Amino acid sequence: MGLGSNLDNPIEQIKKALQALKLLPNTHLKTQSALYRSKPLGSQNQPDYINAVAMLATKLSPLVLLEHLQVIENEQGRVRGAERWGPRTLDLDMLLYDNLQLQQTRLILPHPGLYERAFVLYPLYDCSPDLILPNGQAVSVLMRGFDGLEKVSTEP
Repeated sequence: MGLGSNLDNPIEQIKKALQALKLLPNTHLKTQSALYRSKPLGSQNQPDYINAVAMLATKLSPLVLLEHLQVIENEQGRVRGAERWGPRTLDLDMLLYDNLQLQQTRLILPHPGLYERAFVLYPLYDCSPDLILPNGQAVSVLMRGFDGLEKVSTEP
């Protein structure tokens, strides 16, 4: 699970989201990464993001889990606007669901940006340094292609 925020005290938004993930039905928060600061993907005329990754064990189906994630985003003031990669209070992205590969209108797994975003790979490595992604690539190898990210906190 990728977590990101750049509005309304982003560190607190991430901490609050992690607490909400712990309360999901039939779900257990296994581990979480450090917090990282990254530049926004879209317009640079917005604050830097705080990013993290959380690993969950869940019995929820991917689409039901997605619905719960969107409820958490909405409860934390997420406004879905026309601007792609615009500023937001909270963004929760399902990065992986086991080794499932899924191509649906509402959900693509693995997340399409997973393999090319340092702000995902570094925290994912924190959670699972030996992780092999569904395409057979190791997170540890993929992240070598990026400059390091600023670690904001070792504990969310």
